[in-house]
Amino acid sequence: MIIIVAGGGWLCLQNFSLVKRVLIGAPMKTEALQSKSNHLFWLIALPILSADLYSSVAYGPEAGMSELAQLGPDAKWLILPITVAAVLLLAILINSYIMGVLAYPNGGGAYAIARDNFKHSWVAVTASSALLIDYVLTVAVSVSAAVAAIASAYPAVTPYRTTIALICIFVLLLINLRGVAEAAKVLAWPTFFFMACMLALIAFGFFNEFRFGFVQAATPSFGTVPKDLTALLVLKAFSSSCSALTGIETISNSVPIFRNPKQKNAIKTYVALGILEGVTLLGIAYHLYVHGISVHSSNTMLSQLTALIFGNGLIYQLITWSTFVVLILAANSTFNGFSQLAAIVASDGFLPRKLAQRGDRLSYSNGLITLAALAGLLVVFFHAETNALIPLYAIGVFVSFTIAQIGLVRRWGHIKGRHWKVNLAINGIGAVVSAVVALIFAVTKFTGGAWIIIVILPWFAWLSLAISRHYKEVRSQLHIDLALDRPVTHEVTSIVLISGIHRVVNNTLSFAKSIDTNVVAVYVGFDDASIERIQKQWKEWGSPCQLVTLKSQYRSLIGPISSFIRDIQKEKGKDSYIHILMPQFIMKKSWHNLLHNQSALILRTWLFLHKDVVITTVPFHLKK
Repeated sequence: MIIIVAGGGWLCLQNFSLVKRVLIGAPMKTEALQSKSNHLFWLIALPILSADLYSSVAYGPEAGMSELAQLGPDAKWLILPITVAAVLLLAILINSYIMGVLAYPNGGGAYAIARDNFKHSWVAVTASSALLIDYVLTVAVSVSAAVAAIASAYPAVTPYRTTIALICIFVLLLINLRGVAEAAKVLAWPTFFFMACMLALIAFGFFNEFRFGFVQAATPSFGTVPKDLTALLVLKAFSSSCSALTGIETISNSVPIFRNPKQKNAIKTYVALGILEGVTLLGIAYHLYVHGISVHSSNTMLSQLTALIFGNGLIYQLITWSTFVVLILAANSTFNGFSQLAAIVASDGFLPRKLAQRGDRLSYSNGLITLAALAGLLVVFFHAETNALIPLYAIGVFVSFTIAQIGLVRRWGHIKGRHWKVNLAINGIGAVVSAVVALIFAVTKFTGGAWIIIVILPWFAWLSLAISRHYKEVRSQLHIDLALDRPVTHEVTSIVLISGIHRVVNNTLSFAKSIDTNVVAVYVGFDDASIERIQKQWKEWGSPCQLVTLKSQYRSLIGPISSFIRDIQKEKGKDSYIHILMPQFIMKKSWHNLLHNQSALILRTWLFLHKDVVITTVPFHLKK
């Protein structure tokens, strides 16, 4: 099996271009960026960018009630006020991000808001770092949760959960590398189907209640305060239920991928998403209350509700599988958000610039690959255990929510404008609530793993600032004064490193003599016999240039060559150039490289790192 996999991998490497073309597709011209077909109509963008947020209706209300389960049946009615509070926060956040889309049409969400409204850049990079970390966690959590759901239905796949999760991430990566339009064609409809399933569940729930009454035998009493209920416990339950709000920022980060008018279409998507999410959360929470459904570790509250309304037949199976698919697609919406945000931050110099480069299919392929790799590492490290990943989840996104809200408060204070006091009050309330949720998550989930995020988030922000400092230092060192700095001519000494006299050396010396410089051939021998042999052959060849022979008692090429270069630099002075020419024969077949010692590659790498010299590789392609 290992031999087959290794052989397949080798064949793929040998035919990389063909494999890439088959899996990802043909390269697209840059002009295609302006094409309508490569941007999303808002109705298609809705399922693509909202799968992360909308999929959380499957576990958001249950997450809140899990915190109150210890209080018994008297606490069941609290699902209603807690969900209403979560929906109110949803409305505040969507309103805030719509303001952000209007003010910052190029995307960036919380990062763009913080960058524009805070003097210190650490605030903006904290927002971007929080979101990027949360995106990675979203992929790991969503895929792990989806695989766990399948493993619950089919226990035989349990030992292969990690492998299946990695395969799912890889498939999502391939789909997204083909471009956002290609991904939309494949992935929009399953999310639409899940949305239809949830709305049908709510509608049939009301039909059930019209038949059997809105107060049923299992309906708990409303307003009874459990004996051990505390304000802290209520806040903890509210914070957990707010896990249903992660993913709101994806649309604001992805404004550039919408069709024109981009802002208007992004806002339409936000409004539609807000209505769908709010209606679904409230509808499911209401039916969970009416039917008195409890938290069970082996059966989700959504699954129990579906079974009560539809039974365990075909519709139940369809909703179960649609839930699995939408949890996978929640990870997919994150691929769009992560790559877009990473590109914006990288363009500002706070992340490696490679993340801002578009791939063959015009997607930010380096960002997509980075996200898949990091999420894959998390899945492997935590063995695709959702419960192990959940404590890391949601802190980052609420930190970014808080920064965005405070940034908008500062914005209204500066620009004023129409209804600015109302907007300032809305964003102020949002900032306080988001900060409280983030703080409660950090405190209550600290020992469960949240400490990892509390450590990684400041480190990631510091790393972003360090990257920015590096780019500024490089820019400063590379800057020239166009009025004063001019190219000048210097003496050049060309050193041709030879291992013998053969066609490759002849080709390299011919090139060296053609550029009209002082040419010196250097040979390093390990014993006197080899040195005498090369000197004799050199004379027979007609001594095409000066030959310098160096003896290496320790069989090293680097030591003698380094000393020789140092001597030349002392002799010629700082204003001269030393030009190293390295003959290199190129194999016809890749595996032939394994038969040679690659000393030229090692020497070239060492010279790049340790010597201020010009290095030229002169290739000679073998025909067999």
